[in-house]
Amino acid sequence: MGQVSASAPFIVGTSEPAPGDAGKEAPCRVVSNDRVNSAYRHLVIAAGPAALAAQPGQFFNLCPSRAARFPWPRRPLSVYEVDAAAARISFLHGCTGSGADRLAGLKKDDVINVAGPLGTGFRLDPAWRHVVMLGRGAGLAPLAALAQQAVTIGVGVTAIVSARTADLMMADTVFATAGTVVPVLDTDRSGDVDNVERLVEGVIGGQRVDAFFTAGSNRLMQLLKRLGRRHGIPGQVALEQVMACTFGPCYVCVRNFDVDGRRQLRRICIDGPVFDLQEAAGV
Repeated sequence: MGQVSASAPFIVGTSEPAPGDAGKEAPCRVVSNDRVNSAYRHLVIAAGPAALAAQPGQFFNLCPSRAARFPWPRRPLSVYEVDAAAARISFLHGCTGSGADRLAGLKKDDVINVAGPLGTGFRLDPAWRHVVMLGRGAGLAPLAALAQQAVTIGVGVTAIVSARTADLMMADTVFATAGTVVPVLDTDRSGDVDNVERLVEGVIGGQRVDAFFTAGSNRLMQLLKRLGRRHGIPGQVALEQVMACTFGPCYVCVRNFDVDGRRQLRRICIDGPVFDLQEAAGV
């Protein structure tokens, strides 16, 4: 299996730094912050050239305002859509928790402090003809951004989009512009791992699949790891983890990885958040 994601750890003074103004902090104007469903909102902000260079899988660290009455830790959010023509970037964010409440309270023309783009994004080979994306919840955001990039380079997409209930289904219209969308739900058990496995096997049996991409669910990640080993299909995964600094030195966001037969700790913020699928341990 060929490696399709740079998963080597970032070493200060040795690794090549991110290009341009990556990680730059800037105040941005809120364009809209509409509710998608009972669990998520769609936040759109006006952004400058450095932010608009963000790649699928990268993330930004957001804070409502330096003038906020109470201290508020930044919240890392994956890029959902980049509209370079309109100079806008958007995010999907949850509606529960005190931090989410602050984001949910943002209104049009409010100012939000944004740092980014941060981390390592997905890599999509223009030579590939078809890929499978499998995601759930907030993990749909980076995959949707990747699907939009796939359209621009002519890579076909089959997106299996998972949700608890039909009303929580998200990003399916975005994936539909890139290819085939297969919604699966917990309520009718179409989202059960066994059924999703049959769906992915059906795609593999019907055409060549060059790579797997996944985010948002450990059980779905483990499924694609098994199928990747079975069929020799490489893959990438975008991982989530509680973060503090998002630049590497605090080591709050470390997770386990299996690399060349050895267990290693790597930081989600700077070594990822996108990693080689077979190396991600899931714990």
